Amino acid sequence: MVSNIVGLMRKFILISALLLLAPSLRAADVQWPATMGNWTASATTEDPTPASASPVLHESGLVRTSSHAYRNGDRSLSMTLYTFRDSSGAYEAYTFLLGAPELLDKNKAILLKSNQVLQIYAPAHFSADELKPFEVWEESLSDHIPSPPVASYLPDKDRSLLTERYALGPVGFRKAATDLAQAYAAALADVAGFDSGAEAMFARYEAAKNRALLLLIEYPTPQLAELHLRHLQRALHEAKLGTSSVERKGSLLSIVLETTSAEYAEKLRGAINYETEVTWNEPSTTATDPPITSTLVKIIIATMVLMGMAFVLGLAFGGVRVITKRLFPGKVFDRPAQMEVLQLGLSGKPIDPRDMY
Repeated sequence: MVSNIVGLMRKFILISALLLLAPSLRAADVQWPATMGNWTASATTEDPTPASASPVLHESGLVRTSSHAYRNGDRSLSMTLYTFRDSSGAYEAYTFLLGAPELLDKNKAILLKSNQVLQIYAPAHFSADELKPFEVWEESLSDHIPSPPVASYLPDKDRSLLTERYALGPVGFRKAATDLAQAYAAALADVAGFDSGAEAMFARYEAAKNRALLLLIEYPTPQLAELHLRHLQRALHEAKLGTSSVERKGSLLSIVLETTSAEYAEKLRGAINYETEVTWNEPSTTATDPPITSTLVKIIIATMVLMGMAFVLGLAFGGVRVITKRLFPGKVFDRPAQMEVLQLGLSGKPIDPRDMY
C-alpha cells in the first residue's frame, strides 16, 4: 500500500515538472534546417538562458537565442534567432536592433516575424531573393500574431530612416531617448505609465529647416490617457521644455519634442494615422416595419373576417328564433299570456297583443 502511494507521488511530481518545463522545452526546440535555398548548415550554438542579453532584450521578454552558420560555396553567413514571449516584445527588440550602429552595414539584415527576430550577418552581394528561404523558415516558427498597431500611427512623410523606437517599459524608453540624442526626455519614463499598460513609439522627423521628435504613447483606455496626460504636462513644465507640447486623442497621447516651430508640430499631429471609434456592445435590433401595402391588405382582410362573423352570428340568432316560432308558436317566444300592453284609452277599441305579431 505504501509503495503504491509512493509510486503515485513520484508520477505526480514528474507530470507536474513536465508541465512546468513544457514552455521551456518548446522554446528550446528550434530545428535549424539542413539547407535553406542554396545554403547548407555548418555549425550551431545554443543559448537557452541568454543571461548576457542587453537590459532592453530582457524587458522585451527574451526567451532564448540560437545561432547557426551556413555556407554556399566559398561564401558563409551567420544567423542569430531571438525568440520572445509575444510579438510586442519582439517588435521592441527589432526596433532597437535595427537602429544599432553596427547594423548600418548593408550586408547585415534583421527580419521580424511575430515573436521571432532573425539577425543575419551576410556576405557581400547577398540578394533579397536569397533572404526568402530564411523568411519562410522564420515564419513557420512564429506565433503569427501581428505587431502592435501603435507603429502604424506614425506619419510617413519626413520621417528619418531607422529612427523608430518602440518601448514596452522604462528601460526601452530611456534607451530610445538616449539613442535619439534626447537624454532629457528619459525622465518622462517615470510618469509615462508603463505600469498601466502604456506603449511608446519614437520617431525623428526632418524637412528643410524643420525638425522634431515625435513621441506617441498609447494606453488601454481614454481614462488612463487623460490621467497620464496631466502627469506628463507637469513633467514637461518642470523640465522647462517650453517648445514641447502634449495632446490627447482618444487613448493616444502625442508629444512633440524639440520642435523648431509650433506650426510644424501641428502639422505632424495632423498627419498621425489614428482615428477614434465608438462601439456599442449591447444587443441591438434592426427596424423591420412592414410596407404600407402589406398593412392595408391585413386591415382589409381583418375587417372582412369581422363582417363575416357578424353576418353568421346574426343569421344564426334570427334563424333560431324564426324556426322556434314556426315549430312552437306561442310556446317559447311572444306568448300572449305573458305580454302586457299599456293602453291610454284614447279609443274605445281595446288592443289585442296578438295583433302586434
